[in-house]
Amino acid sequence: MESGVEELMPRLLPVDDCDLAEDFDPTVPPRTPQEYLKRVQIEAARCPDVVVAQIDPKKLRKKQTVNISISGCQPAPEGYSPTLKWQQQQVANFSAVRQSLNKHRNHWRSQHLDSNVTMPKSEDEEGWKKFCLGERVYSEIDALSDNENLGIDYIKVGFPPLLSIVSRMNQATVTSVLEYLISWFGEKKFTPELGRWLYALLACLEKPLLPEAHSLIRQLARRCSEVRVLEENKNEEQISALNLIICLVSRYFDQRDLADEPS
Repeated sequence: MESGVEELMPRLLPVDDCDLAEDFDPTVPPRTPQEYLKRVQIEAARCPDVVVAQIDPKKLRKKQTVNISISGCQPAPEGYSPTLKWQQQQVANFSAVRQSLNKHRNHWRSQHLDSNVTMPKSEDEEGWKKFCLGERVYSEIDALSDNENLGIDYIKVGFPPLLSIVSRMNQATVTSVLEYLISWFGEKKFTPELGRWLYALLACLEKPLLPEAHSLIRQLARRCSEVRVLEENKNEEQISALNLIICLVSRYFDQRDLADEPS
């Protein structure tokens, strides 16, 4: 190694030049402490100053790149901007939900799931979309048949975010499922099933946020503002749900630049 590099890596113990036998062979196992130290010196001298890893791009996650936009949310339609008092109340309610969830997490995690509940693996994107939204929403089937109205088929209508379910999800799974649903929402319409799960996942999201989660919730708030503007019938219930998600992202998770200006 070069002397400049050695100066940046000071020796922990003084090692002088070793007096070795003439038959010293660095390719065979050392027989004495001196031979061992000499072999270490030789190997260190052969190490390159810079090492470049050989990375196979095919093994990287297909969605590894994160696109971050610095733009804020679009303003609410005229007459639909939430008041500051309403936003503060939603933040208080949300905080209480999170505290209750954290307090009773172990209890709900220990509860047995019904026999028809099979949670997908964390990396099963399509499985989680069907699990949360149901095959009806996932496949964009608008109406249920008469036979299906006789009872609830959670496979078709989606499993609700029960405490016994979300309490079993670690942070990696929470972030992954949030990413799956936000990706789906980027091209689809807002539904009550989606809204319930987004609220529950946000309630499970731990602070301080990891960079990936930070980017995801900002993307979610911006998408909610886009859908809110495009809402043709100005459905008050749906706009209120979109307002709620924007409110929680901006005011509870401290993304203040995305907050709605009080009406």
